[in-house]
Amino acid sequence: MSFLRDSLKAGARRLKESGSDSIQLVVDYVKQETVDPIKALGRFLAYGTVGAFSMGLGILFLLVAILRALQTETAVFHGNWSWVPYLLVFFIAIIVLAFTAWLITLGPARPRKRPETKKEQS
Repeated sequence: MSFLRDSLKAGARRLKESGSDSIQLVVDYVKQETVDPIKALGRFLAYGTVGAFSMGLGILFLLVAILRALQTETAVFHGNWSWVPYLLVFFIAIIVLAFTAWLITLGPARPRKRPETKKEQS
């Protein structure tokens, strides 16, 4: 009888270890399929946000530089014409925004077809 009892205890111990291994496998799988992609998405969003902010700030500085250049370097826009540089810079900003919106609506970039070489044609 003791042999049977020891055998049952050993079987129960192996079953318990197998169950805990299965639970650990499921936990690792859930982490792999949910937590890791969310971390990657967060990294992607962080870099995208920093890049968008930097581009916006750079374009703003460029527009202010164009405005200051039109105001100081040209003799045409003085007196009653002092409002024209503001209007020109406003139109430039609208063109930049329209171009950006057009690029966004195009969607992701498509891979280019590389030209065939003579070896591939033969």
